[in-house]
Amino acid sequence: MKKLPQLFANNRAWAEGVTKQQPDFFKRLAEQQSPKYLWIGCADSRVPANEIIGLMPGEVFVHRNVANVVVHSDLNCLSVLQYAVEVLKVEHVIVCGHYGCGGVQAAWRGASLGLIDNWLRHVRDVAEKYADDIAARPNEETRVDRLCELNVIEQVLHVARTTIVQDAWRRGQTVTLHGWAYRLQSGLLKDIGVCINSEKELADLVAQRVMPGATF
Repeated sequence: MKKLPQLFANNRAWAEGVTKQQPDFFKRLAEQQSPKYLWIGCADSRVPANEIIGLMPGEVFVHRNVANVVVHSDLNCLSVLQYAVEVLKVEHVIVCGHYGCGGVQAAWRGASLGLIDNWLRHVRDVAEKYADDIAARPNEETRVDRLCELNVIEQVLHVARTTIVQDAWRRGQTVTLHGWAYRLQSGLLKDIGVCINSEKELADLVAQRVMPGATF
């Protein structure tokens, strides 16, 4: 059976490089993790959370799935969120989508891919909810990009409405939610403009979004 020797060689080189720069790094890492950030992102292999935001292992807690969806029935995602908020006491939850996301593109086109169609139904619901906003974009590429952004906004709202975050706010814990998008072609992040750190901000944001002509 093949053992993927190149990956083990890469691992050794990486560990040696980190140790050379910070001799006690792995000792400190093994003793405790105290990240300030939870990253909820896409499973796409081109979007590595730590590297994008320039943080080392131990500095960001990560959950990834296809199209960075937050569903109230997904116990995996909710368990990560609860552990991050209640045990690790993260201060920021970042939902980060990315332009060119295969899941978003498949949802937009209504492609039939099998089992994953059930998961992407959540993104299709977003597309249907904001059909007029998306249709107002000038071409196919910008429409899919807009769906990517709207999907992030919806998932941030889903995070804000979880009992986990609601309970944290009610007991006075500081937890701020952010919505970002990453562009593969440039390697740069975009702040989509949704940021929530209280029940009041959530209510204000929802009220803003239902006003005629309101957009992000």
